[in-house]
Amino acid sequence: MIVAFSITPLGVGEGVSEPVARAVKVVRESGLPNRTDAMFTTVEGEWDEVMDVVKRAVEAVGEVAPRVSLVLKADVRPGVTDGMTSKVDRLEEHLRD
Repeated sequence: MIVAFSITPLGVGEGVSEPVARAVKVVRESGLPNRTDAMFTTVEGEWDEVMDVVKRAVEAVGEVAPRVSLVLKADVRPGVTDGMTSKVDRLEEHLRD
């Protein structure tokens, strides 16, 4: 599965990059394929391992924020691997045509 999620620390003021970095660190240390952009972090793996990473990322932010908002979108497609890369590759092929 592929999960795109956004964690927003609430109650910490305007600057949220440090709390968000805590979440991204959890994802990167998980060893699962991942990508972070300005809006979401995307991670790919099996259901239990991906959800564990999301939970630990929320908990990491919760250590420094009194409240945490989570937005999550999932593509659950059993048997598919490397979807994060292959989906973009197929799109780029169409754009070259």
